[in-house]
Amino acid sequence: MRLHLASTSPARLALLRAAGIEPVTISPDVDEDAVAAAEAERLGAPLTPHHVVELLARAKAEAVAADAAAHGIDGLILGGDSVFVLDGVIYGKPHTPERARERWQQQRGRTGTLYSGHWLIEHTGGKVGRAVGAVAHASVTFADDIPDSELDAYIASGEPLFVAGAFTIDSLGAPYITAIEGDPSTVVGLSLPTLRRLVVRLGYDWPSLWNRGISALPE
Repeated sequence: MRLHLASTSPARLALLRAAGIEPVTISPDVDEDAVAAAEAERLGAPLTPHHVVELLARAKAEAVAADAAAHGIDGLILGGDSVFVLDGVIYGKPHTPERARERWQQQRGRTGTLYSGHWLIEHTGGKVGRAVGAVAHASVTFADDIPDSELDAYIASGEPLFVAGAFTIDSLGAPYITAIEGDPSTVVGLSLPTLRRLVVRLGYDWPSLWNRGISALPE
């Protein structure tokens, strides 16, 4: 069974590869802000973090599924999205150094929650089949002794500008995270245990997605 990832996130790709899966990556053509704004207007109320990430994960997976023929898709399509929440405020990607710095000044020494949404669509035999979704979350605690000089260097690296919450746990941001409560892969942007459960709900065995060689452990 081939997995098609409706994302070009290097972190999500690395997670799947480490789990034995080489997905086909496809960039979804989705205006995330517009989709979220339209849903909030329809409901007449702000969206919860859970609603935001599931909505956008679904939008991405469905966008790729709508063009499945062009991509030659036969298998499963996975959409994902993540947001970080601190003091009840939802934060996505900061995009600018100024916003990234403001967020780090707020979250340094504190604990917030990272939400990751997943939407999995079955597309086999040229037809769209069943679809399932789920949201995972994990709390993240930041070090309280990070000097401004280190934050400036981290922001200057460019890494925090394009990730939810302006931080990573699998790259340069890892030394600034002191604790995680929940599945760590959720914080990277894709909960592997959650994805496995969704695959099983659609009636497939998790090992059926393995298509990468597994090297023997060194002696």
